[in-house]
Amino acid sequence: MELKKYILLTILCLAFTTSLFAQKDSINDAERLEKRVENLERIVGRLNNVRITGYFQPQFISAQKDANLRIGTANENPDKGFNRVGIRRGRIKTTYEEGLAAVVFQMDMTERAVGIRDAYLKIKDPWFKTSFLQTGLFFRPFGHEIGYSSSRRESPERSRIITTLFPNERDLGVSIQFRTKEGVPLDIFSLETALVAGNGIAMENNSRRDFIGHLTASPKIGNNASLTVGTSYYLGSVYQGTENVYRMQDGGFVLNSDRGNMGRFARREYLGFDLQASWLNSFGRTQVRAEYIFGQQPGSQNSSVSPNSSVTLSNDTYLRNFLGGYAILIQDIGKLPFEAILKYDWYDPNTKVSGNAIGLNGTTEADIRYNALAFGGIWHAYKNVELQAYYEILRNEKTNNLTRFTNDLKDNTFTVTLQYRY
Repeated sequence: MELKKYILLTILCLAFTTSLFAQKDSINDAERLEKRVENLERIVGRLNNVRITGYFQPQFISAQKDANLRIGTANENPDKGFNRVGIRRGRIKTTYEEGLAAVVFQMDMTERAVGIRDAYLKIKDPWFKTSFLQTGLFFRPFGHEIGYSSSRRESPERSRIITTLFPNERDLGVSIQFRTKEGVPLDIFSLETALVAGNGIAMENNSRRDFIGHLTASPKIGNNASLTVGTSYYLGSVYQGTENVYRMQDGGFVLNSDRGNMGRFARREYLGFDLQASWLNSFGRTQVRAEYIFGQQPGSQNSSVSPNSSVTLSNDTYLRNFLGGYAILIQDIGKLPFEAILKYDWYDPNTKVSGNAIGLNGTTEADIRYNALAFGGIWHAYKNVELQAYYEILRNEKTNNLTRFTNDLKDNTFTVTLQYRY
Protein backbone atom coordinates (compact mmCIF):
# COMPACT_ATOMS: atom_id res chain seq x y z
CA MET A 1 0.00 0.00 0.00
CA GLU A 2 2.78 2.41 0.83
CA LEU A 3 4.32 1.75 -2.61
CA LYS A 4 1.03 2.40 -4.35
CA LYS A 5 0.63 5.69 -2.46
CA TYR A 6 4.16 6.70 -3.42
CA ILE A 7 3.59 5.92 -7.13
CA LEU A 8 0.26 7.79 -7.12
CA LEU A 9 1.84 10.82 -5.45
CA THR A 10 4.66 10.77 -7.97
CA ILE A 11 2.19 10.67 -10.91
CA LEU A 12 0.22 13.57 -9.44
CA CYS A 13 3.41 15.65 -9.04
CA LEU A 14 4.47 14.95 -12.62
CA ALA A 15 1.03 15.83 -13.91
CA PHE A 16 1.02 19.10 -11.96
CA THR A 17 4.53 20.02 -13.18
CA THR A 18 3.58 19.24 -16.80
CA SER A 19 0.48 21.37 -16.43
CA LEU A 20 2.57 24.26 -15.14
CA PHE A 21 4.98 24.02 -18.11
CA ALA A 22 2.06 23.73 -20.53
CA GLN A 23 0.50 26.86 -19.06
CA LYS A 24 3.82 28.66 -19.30
CA ASP A 25 4.25 27.62 -22.96
CA SER A 26 0.69 28.76 -23.64
CA ILE A 27 1.42 32.15 -22.10
CA ASN A 28 4.63 32.46 -24.15
CA ASP A 29 2.75 31.56 -27.35
CA ALA A 30 0.10 34.17 -26.56
CA GLU A 31 2.77 36.82 -25.95
CA ARG A 32 4.55 35.96 -29.21
CA LEU A 33 1.26 36.08 -31.11
CA GLU A 34 0.42 39.44 -29.58
CA LYS A 35 3.81 40.86 -30.60
CA ARG A 36 3.35 39.56 -34.14
CA VAL A 37 -0.07 41.18 -34.35
CA GLU A 38 1.40 44.46 -33.08
CA ASN A 39 4.15 44.29 -35.72
CA LEU A 40 1.62 43.57 -38.45
CA GLU A 41 -0.55 46.47 -37.30
CA ARG A 42 2.50 48.74 -37.36
CA ILE A 43 3.35 47.62 -40.91
CA VAL A 44 -0.24 47.99 -42.09
CA GLY A 45 -0.39 51.41 -40.45
CA ARG A 46 2.65 52.51 -42.44
CA LEU A 47 1.21 51.08 -45.65
CA ASN A 48 -1.94 53.10 -45.03
CA ASN A 49 0.26 56.19 -45.20
CA VAL A 50 1.35 55.28 -48.74
CA ARG A 51 -0.75 56.32 -51.71
CA ILE A 52 0.06 55.25 -55.28
CA THR A 53 -1.61 57.14 -58.12
CA GLY A 54 -0.90 57.84 -61.76
CA TYR A 55 -2.19 57.82 -65.30
CA PHE A 56 -1.41 56.33 -68.68
CA GLN A 57 -1.88 58.15 -72.02
CA PRO A 58 -1.45 56.27 -75.31
CA GLN A 59 -1.78 58.74 -78.19
CA PHE A 60 -2.34 58.94 -81.95
CA ILE A 61 -1.52 62.10 -83.94
CA SER A 62 -2.25 62.82 -87.60
CA ALA A 63 -0.35 65.91 -88.74
CA GLN A 64 0.44 68.09 -91.72
CA LYS A 65 3.93 67.86 -93.14
CA ASP A 66 5.64 70.66 -91.14
CA ALA A 67 4.36 69.73 -87.68
CA ASN A 68 6.61 69.01 -84.71
CA LEU A 69 5.17 66.24 -82.54
CA ARG A 70 5.79 65.13 -78.95
CA ILE A 71 5.63 61.44 -79.88
CA GLY A 72 7.49 59.44 -82.52
CA THR A 73 10.23 60.67 -84.82
CA ALA A 74 10.26 63.59 -87.25
CA ASN A 75 8.43 63.38 -90.56
CA GLU A 76 10.25 60.89 -92.81
CA ASN A 77 8.70 62.47 -95.93
CA PRO A 78 8.77 66.30 -95.70
CA ASP A 79 6.42 66.64 -98.70
CA LYS A 80 3.53 64.69 -97.18
CA GLY A 81 1.47 64.58 -94.04
CA PHE A 82 2.28 61.88 -91.49
CA ASN A 83 1.00 60.21 -88.34
CA ARG A 84 2.52 58.73 -85.21
CA VAL A 85 1.47 56.53 -82.29
CA GLY A 86 3.18 56.52 -78.92
CA ILE A 87 2.90 56.79 -75.16
CA ARG A 88 2.62 60.49 -74.42
CA ARG A 89 2.74 60.06 -70.65
CA GLY A 90 3.08 57.07 -68.34
CA ARG A 91 3.08 58.43 -64.80
CA ILE A 92 3.32 56.69 -61.45
CA LYS A 93 3.25 58.83 -58.31
CA THR A 94 4.05 57.64 -54.80
CA THR A 95 3.09 59.74 -51.78
CA TYR A 96 4.03 58.88 -48.21
CA GLU A 97 2.23 61.05 -45.66
CA GLU A 98 2.54 60.87 -41.89
CA GLY A 99 1.62 63.62 -39.49
CA LEU A 100 2.37 67.04 -40.98
CA ALA A 101 4.89 65.84 -43.58
CA ALA A 102 4.63 64.13 -46.94
CA VAL A 103 7.22 62.95 -49.47
CA VAL A 104 6.29 62.70 -53.14
CA PHE A 105 8.04 60.92 -56.02
CA GLN A 106 6.67 60.82 -59.55
CA MET A 107 8.19 59.01 -62.54
CA ASP A 108 7.35 59.22 -66.24
CA MET A 109 7.85 56.03 -68.26
CA THR A 110 7.43 55.98 -72.04
CA GLU A 111 9.11 54.37 -75.05
CA ARG A 112 11.30 57.48 -75.31
CA ALA A 113 12.76 57.58 -71.81
CA VAL A 114 12.25 57.09 -68.10
CA GLY A 115 12.61 60.21 -66.00
CA ILE A 116 11.77 61.96 -62.74
CA ARG A 117 8.91 64.45 -62.73
CA ASP A 118 8.47 65.23 -59.03
CA ALA A 119 10.62 64.65 -55.96
CA TYR A 120 9.83 66.85 -52.99
CA LEU A 121 9.16 67.07 -49.26
CA LYS A 122 6.07 68.97 -48.11
CA ILE A 123 5.48 70.07 -44.50
CA LYS A 124 2.21 71.65 -43.35
CA ASP A 125 2.02 74.30 -40.67
CA PRO A 126 1.12 72.78 -37.25
CA TRP A 127 -1.56 75.37 -36.38
CA PHE A 128 -4.13 75.61 -39.20
CA LYS A 129 -2.65 73.06 -41.65
CA THR A 130 -3.47 75.42 -44.53
CA SER A 131 0.06 76.66 -45.25
CA PHE A 132 3.09 74.59 -46.16
CA LEU A 133 6.79 74.52 -46.93
CA GLN A 134 7.96 72.48 -49.90
CA THR A 135 11.45 71.65 -51.08
CA GLY A 136 12.85 69.55 -53.90
CA LEU A 137 11.73 69.28 -57.54
CA PHE A 138 8.18 70.63 -57.97
CA PHE A 139 5.85 72.71 -60.17
CA ARG A 140 6.87 76.36 -60.50
CA PRO A 141 4.15 78.40 -58.75
CA PHE A 142 3.51 80.75 -61.68
CA GLY A 143 0.00 81.19 -63.05
CA HIS A 144 -2.48 78.34 -63.39
CA GLU A 145 -1.69 76.11 -66.37
CA ILE A 146 1.82 75.16 -65.19
CA GLY A 147 0.54 73.34 -62.12
CA TYR A 148 -2.66 72.03 -63.74
CA SER A 149 -2.10 68.28 -64.03
CA SER A 150 -1.84 66.72 -67.49
CA SER A 151 -4.31 64.08 -66.29
CA ARG A 152 -6.99 66.77 -65.94
CA ARG A 153 -6.05 69.28 -68.64
CA GLU A 154 -8.50 69.53 -71.55
CA SER A 155 -5.79 70.10 -74.20
CA PRO A 156 -3.08 67.51 -74.98
CA GLU A 157 -0.29 70.04 -74.30
CA ARG A 158 0.17 73.25 -72.39
CA SER A 159 0.14 76.54 -74.31
CA ARG A 160 3.16 77.54 -76.39
CA ILE A 161 4.12 80.43 -74.12
CA ILE A 162 4.14 78.11 -71.09
CA THR A 163 6.27 75.42 -72.74
CA THR A 164 8.69 78.12 -73.98
CA LEU A 165 9.16 80.02 -70.73
CA PHE A 166 8.81 77.02 -68.39
CA PRO A 167 9.92 73.82 -70.18
CA ASN A 168 9.05 70.70 -68.15
CA GLU A 169 7.14 73.01 -65.78
CA ARG A 170 9.25 72.10 -62.74
CA ASP A 171 12.32 73.46 -60.99
CA LEU A 172 14.60 72.73 -58.04
CA GLY A 173 14.26 74.84 -54.94
CA VAL A 174 12.06 75.68 -51.99
CA SER A 175 8.56 77.17 -51.87
CA ILE A 176 6.21 78.41 -49.15
CA GLN A 177 2.44 78.82 -49.42
CA PHE A 178 0.63 81.15 -47.01
CA ARG A 179 -3.10 80.79 -46.45
CA THR A 180 -5.31 81.50 -43.44
CA LYS A 181 -7.96 79.10 -42.23
CA GLU A 182 -11.48 79.44 -43.58
CA GLY A 183 -13.73 81.97 -41.88
CA VAL A 184 -11.07 84.50 -40.88
CA PRO A 185 -10.27 87.81 -42.63
CA LEU A 186 -8.30 87.44 -45.88
CA ASP A 187 -9.25 83.76 -46.20
CA ILE A 188 -9.97 84.30 -49.91
CA PHE A 189 -6.27 84.99 -50.56
CA SER A 190 -3.43 82.55 -51.11
CA LEU A 191 0.22 83.48 -51.63
CA GLU A 192 2.85 81.05 -52.87
CA THR A 193 6.49 82.07 -53.20
CA ALA A 194 9.55 80.13 -54.31
CA LEU A 195 13.30 80.39 -54.71
CA VAL A 196 14.43 78.08 -57.51
CA ALA A 197 17.60 77.22 -59.39
CA GLY A 198 16.20 78.53 -62.67
CA ASN A 199 17.42 75.61 -64.80
CA GLY A 200 14.28 73.49 -64.72
CA ILE A 201 15.12 69.84 -64.15
CA ALA A 202 18.84 70.38 -64.81
CA MET A 203 21.44 70.27 -62.05
CA GLU A 204 22.26 73.51 -60.26
CA ASN A 205 25.23 75.27 -61.90
CA ASN A 206 25.56 78.63 -60.11
CA SER A 207 24.96 80.31 -56.76
CA ARG A 208 22.04 82.46 -57.89
CA ARG A 209 18.32 81.82 -57.33
CA ASP A 210 15.22 82.92 -59.22
CA PHE A 211 12.20 84.27 -57.35
CA ILE A 212 8.60 83.30 -58.17
CA GLY A 213 5.46 84.67 -56.52
CA HIS A 214 1.79 83.90 -57.19
CA LEU A 215 -1.02 85.69 -55.37
CA THR A 216 -4.61 84.48 -55.90
CA ALA A 217 -8.03 85.53 -54.64
CA SER A 218 -11.10 83.27 -54.63
CA PRO A 219 -14.12 85.32 -53.55
CA LYS A 220 -17.29 83.45 -52.61
CA ILE A 221 -19.97 84.03 -55.26
CA GLY A 222 -22.56 81.34 -54.53
CA ASN A 223 -23.03 77.59 -54.47
CA ASN A 224 -23.19 77.12 -58.24
CA ALA A 225 -20.28 79.29 -59.31
CA SER A 226 -16.63 79.86 -58.52
CA LEU A 227 -14.05 82.46 -59.43
CA THR A 228 -10.30 82.70 -58.91
CA VAL A 229 -8.08 85.52 -60.13
CA GLY A 230 -4.33 85.70 -59.71
CA THR A 231 -1.17 87.58 -60.53
CA SER A 232 2.32 86.11 -60.85
CA TYR A 233 5.83 87.53 -60.91
CA TYR A 234 9.09 85.89 -61.94
CA LEU A 235 12.49 87.52 -61.42
CA GLY A 236 15.54 85.55 -62.42
CA SER A 237 18.60 85.53 -64.63
CA VAL A 238 20.39 83.66 -67.40
CA TYR A 239 24.18 83.29 -67.58
CA GLN A 240 25.93 85.32 -70.29
CA GLY A 241 28.49 82.99 -71.86
CA THR A 242 30.20 85.55 -74.12
CA GLU A 243 30.97 89.26 -74.20
CA ASN A 244 28.24 89.83 -76.83
CA VAL A 245 24.80 91.01 -75.66
CA TYR A 246 22.15 92.07 -78.19
CA ARG A 247 19.20 94.36 -77.46
CA MET A 248 16.37 95.49 -79.72
CA GLN A 249 16.53 99.05 -81.06
CA ASP A 250 14.70 100.55 -84.06
CA GLY A 251 13.45 97.19 -85.32
CA GLY A 252 16.73 95.27 -85.08
CA PHE A 253 19.27 93.84 -82.66
CA VAL A 254 22.10 96.15 -81.61
CA LEU A 255 25.33 94.64 -80.28
CA ASN A 256 26.91 95.60 -76.98
CA SER A 257 30.30 93.88 -76.96
CA ASP A 258 32.21 94.26 -73.73
CA ARG A 259 34.50 91.82 -71.91
CA GLY A 260 32.65 92.71 -68.73
CA ASN A 261 29.49 91.12 -70.13
CA MET A 262 30.97 87.62 -69.97
CA GLY A 263 30.06 85.85 -66.75
CA ARG A 264 27.33 88.29 -65.84
CA PHE A 265 23.64 87.41 -65.75
CA ALA A 266 20.94 88.76 -68.02
CA ARG A 267 17.67 89.78 -66.37
CA ARG A 268 14.77 87.32 -66.83
CA GLU A 269 11.50 88.92 -65.78
CA TYR A 270 7.84 87.95 -66.28
CA LEU A 271 4.53 89.35 -65.09
CA GLY A 272 1.35 87.32 -65.48
CA PHE A 273 -2.37 87.45 -64.79
CA ASP A 274 -4.69 84.45 -64.63
CA LEU A 275 -8.41 83.77 -64.23
CA GLN A 276 -10.50 80.63 -63.65
CA ALA A 277 -14.30 80.83 -63.59
CA SER A 278 -16.98 78.15 -63.44
CA TRP A 279 -20.79 78.22 -63.25
CA LEU A 280 -23.82 75.99 -63.74
CA ASN A 281 -26.44 76.77 -66.39
CA SER A 282 -29.14 75.00 -68.40
CA PHE A 283 -26.47 73.34 -70.61
CA GLY A 284 -24.43 72.03 -67.69
CA ARG A 285 -21.23 73.41 -66.20
CA THR A 286 -19.31 76.09 -68.10
CA GLN A 287 -15.65 76.79 -67.36
CA VAL A 288 -13.44 79.62 -68.59
CA ARG A 289 -9.71 79.88 -67.90
CA ALA A 290 -7.22 82.42 -69.22
CA GLU A 291 -3.69 83.75 -68.71
CA TYR A 292 -1.79 86.76 -70.03
CA ILE A 293 2.00 86.97 -69.61
CA PHE A 294 4.58 89.54 -70.71
CA GLY A 295 8.16 90.48 -69.86
CA GLN A 296 11.80 90.12 -70.89
CA GLN A 297 13.32 86.83 -71.98
CA PRO A 298 17.07 86.24 -72.50
CA GLY A 299 17.79 83.71 -75.23
CA SER A 300 20.04 82.96 -78.15
CA GLN A 301 19.80 84.20 -81.73
CA ASN A 302 17.78 81.16 -82.79
CA SER A 303 15.74 80.39 -79.69
CA SER A 304 13.79 82.09 -76.92
CA VAL A 305 13.32 78.90 -74.86
CA SER A 306 14.37 79.10 -71.21
CA PRO A 307 17.29 76.97 -69.94
CA ASN A 308 16.22 73.49 -68.93
CA SER A 309 17.74 70.06 -69.46
CA SER A 310 21.00 71.59 -70.65
CA VAL A 311 22.40 75.07 -70.13
CA THR A 312 24.55 76.40 -72.97
CA LEU A 313 27.24 78.73 -71.72
CA SER A 314 28.83 79.72 -75.06
CA ASN A 315 25.96 81.45 -76.91
CA ASP A 316 25.68 85.19 -77.38
CA THR A 317 22.79 86.65 -75.37
CA TYR A 318 19.72 88.10 -77.12
CA LEU A 319 17.24 90.06 -75.01
CA ARG A 320 13.63 90.09 -76.21
CA ASN A 321 10.41 91.61 -74.91
CA PHE A 322 7.58 89.09 -75.30
CA LEU A 323 3.88 88.65 -74.63
CA GLY A 324 1.35 85.88 -74.99
CA GLY A 325 -1.32 83.86 -73.28
CA TYR A 326 -4.33 81.64 -73.78
CA ALA A 327 -8.07 81.41 -73.21
CA ILE A 328 -10.02 78.16 -73.01
CA LEU A 329 -13.75 77.42 -72.82
CA ILE A 330 -15.01 74.05 -71.52
CA GLN A 331 -18.71 73.26 -71.77
CA ASP A 332 -20.51 70.20 -70.40
CA ILE A 333 -23.05 68.74 -72.82
CA GLY A 334 -26.04 68.64 -70.51
CA LYS A 335 -25.96 65.54 -68.32
CA LEU A 336 -24.14 63.51 -70.94
CA PRO A 337 -20.56 62.36 -70.19
CA PHE A 338 -19.13 64.75 -72.79
CA GLU A 339 -17.30 68.07 -72.72
CA ALA A 340 -16.76 70.44 -75.65
CA ILE A 341 -13.46 72.37 -75.81
CA LEU A 342 -12.49 75.63 -77.53
CA LYS A 343 -9.03 77.12 -76.98
CA TYR A 344 -6.99 80.01 -78.37
CA ASP A 345 -3.37 80.71 -77.49
CA TRP A 346 -0.64 82.95 -78.84
CA TYR A 347 3.02 83.74 -78.27
CA ASP A 348 4.95 86.72 -79.64
CA PRO A 349 8.61 86.23 -78.64
CA ASN A 350 9.66 89.70 -79.81
CA THR A 351 7.11 92.51 -79.60
CA LYS A 352 9.49 95.05 -81.19
CA VAL A 353 9.61 93.45 -84.63
CA SER A 354 6.98 91.98 -86.95
CA GLY A 355 6.16 91.01 -90.53
CA ASN A 356 8.80 91.61 -93.19
CA ALA A 357 11.18 93.22 -90.69
CA ILE A 358 11.85 89.71 -89.34
CA GLY A 359 14.95 88.20 -90.93
CA LEU A 360 16.78 91.54 -91.01
CA ASN A 361 19.22 93.14 -88.55
CA GLY A 362 19.95 89.96 -86.62
CA THR A 363 16.35 88.78 -86.24
CA THR A 364 15.56 85.15 -87.08
CA GLU A 365 12.75 82.59 -86.90
CA ALA A 366 13.06 82.83 -83.10
CA ASP A 367 11.21 86.17 -83.45
CA ILE A 368 8.19 84.71 -85.30
CA ARG A 369 4.77 85.03 -83.63
CA TYR A 370 2.45 82.00 -83.41
CA ASN A 371 -1.32 81.79 -82.91
CA ALA A 372 -3.30 78.60 -82.38
CA LEU A 373 -7.03 77.95 -82.50
CA ALA A 374 -8.16 74.52 -81.31
CA PHE A 375 -11.38 72.66 -80.69
CA GLY A 376 -12.23 69.20 -79.47
CA GLY A 377 -14.12 67.08 -77.02
CA ILE A 378 -13.72 64.67 -74.12
CA TRP A 379 -15.78 61.54 -73.52
CA HIS A 380 -15.76 60.39 -69.90
CA ALA A 381 -16.35 56.77 -70.86
CA TYR A 382 -15.96 55.22 -67.41
CA LYS A 383 -14.95 56.32 -63.95
CA ASN A 384 -11.23 56.25 -64.74
CA VAL A 385 -11.25 56.22 -68.55
CA GLU A 386 -11.37 59.25 -70.87
CA LEU A 387 -11.10 59.64 -74.64
CA GLN A 388 -9.99 63.04 -75.96
CA ALA A 389 -10.10 64.26 -79.58
CA TYR A 390 -8.43 67.60 -80.33
CA TYR A 391 -7.76 69.51 -83.57
CA GLU A 392 -5.30 72.42 -83.55
CA ILE A 393 -4.96 75.02 -86.31
CA LEU A 394 -1.56 76.69 -85.99
CA ARG A 395 -0.70 79.97 -87.72
CA ASN A 396 2.70 81.67 -87.87
CA GLU A 397 3.79 85.17 -88.76
CA LYS A 398 5.03 85.50 -92.37
CA THR A 399 8.08 87.34 -93.69
CA ASN A 400 9.72 87.60 -97.11
CA ASN A 401 13.19 87.46 -95.55
CA LEU A 402 13.07 83.88 -94.23
CA THR A 403 12.53 81.20 -96.86
CA ARG A 404 10.69 78.83 -94.55
CA PHE A 405 8.27 81.52 -93.40
CA THR A 406 7.22 83.25 -96.62
CA ASN A 407 3.95 81.35 -96.18
CA ASP A 408 2.09 79.77 -93.32
CA LEU A 409 3.60 76.42 -92.34
CA LYS A 410 1.49 73.31 -92.82
CA ASP A 411 1.54 72.17 -89.20
CA ASN A 412 -2.03 71.54 -88.09
CA THR A 413 -2.54 68.43 -85.95
CA PHE A 414 -5.35 66.08 -84.97
CA THR A 415 -4.70 64.28 -81.67
CA VAL A 416 -6.56 61.37 -80.09
CA THR A 417 -5.61 60.54 -76.50
CA LEU A 418 -6.92 57.64 -74.43
CA GLN A 419 -6.34 58.05 -70.70
CA TYR A 420 -6.62 55.66 -67.79
CA ARG A 421 -6.24 57.25 -64.37
CA TYR A 422 -5.70 55.24 -61.19
